[in-house]
Amino acid sequence: MQRELNLVQALNEALDLLLTDDDKVLLLGQDIGKNGGVFRVTENLFNKFGDRRVVDTPLSEAGIVGCGIGMALNGLKPIAEIEFFGFIYPALEQILSHLSRLRMRTQGKYKVPLIIRAPYGAGVRAPELHSESIEALLFQSPGLKVVIPSNSYDAKGLLIAASESEDPVIFLEPMKIYRSIRHHVPEHRYTVPLGKANVLKEGSDITVISWGSMIWNVAHAAEQLEKSHGISLEIVDLRTLYPFDIETIQESIRKTRRAVIVHEAPLTGGVGAELVAVIQERMFSELRSPIKRITGFDVPVPQFSIEDYYLPSAERIVYEIEKMLVSLVR
Repeated sequence: MQRELNLVQALNEALDLLLTDDDKVLLLGQDIGKNGGVFRVTENLFNKFGDRRVVDTPLSEAGIVGCGIGMALNGLKPIAEIEFFGFIYPALEQILSHLSRLRMRTQGKYKVPLIIRAPYGAGVRAPELHSESIEALLFQSPGLKVVIPSNSYDAKGLLIAASESEDPVIFLEPMKIYRSIRHHVPEHRYTVPLGKANVLKEGSDITVISWGSMIWNVAHAAEQLEKSHGISLEIVDLRTLYPFDIETIQESIRKTRRAVIVHEAPLTGGVGAELVAVIQERMFSELRSPIKRITGFDVPVPQFSIEDYYLPSAERIVYEIEKMLVSLVR
């Protein structure tokens, strides 16, 4: 019988495997030890591996990342947790001025195998700064890999693959689906390659590119469009935002000749803008229509009473795609 795990369970199992297999791996972050992390991703690891491998840190994101950089430069493989993605702002100086640049600065002499984990995204009724989706800030920083799983199978495999990278990895976990999505997850160690997208659903009419929890809104929209209009969406789960898998995107768009990008981050300057630019540069003559972006709005994530209006819901995705197709007919 196949066992099914949620994201929290899959990530916990991946961390357990990494700590067991390599004594250079250690975890550090606020409340990750005795408390098991704010979302319990590190639950029981403190009891199993002790306080030298699972380190409770002071409340200092700059200190957590700075210590992680020093550890990585000295041969360890730290995995740092930032409690919420919005709390990463104090650590940006360490990330942008040092972490992303050290390999280039030393002409390859030093590697920085540091993973920074953080729950991200809206939809859980959290206070201000707890629901940020600012992946574009790190996406635009050469030297960093940016990874966002959409399901528990990928979460385990991508985290293990990230641990094998010689470059720093920003590993963002969509907290909206931490416990609501379950998938088959093998018990053994396996990897999901970084930089490789996944065609979650094959289709013939429109390619929809997304990641994280928005993948499931897209999947629900695809079901509605199929039933109501016979429109067949092909869904591409990007999985790694940087470097993104342009080959899979191109292969899909050559089939459908249309593209839509869905993300919950604000519209302006988002990852979707770069995807649009690259697709246009490479495939302009093959497109039958302009590329559509369906995103969050250019405002901070609002108070939780109106949070649902901010996120691209399945209904909004259906509406925007219907509107796009109607405008083409006219």
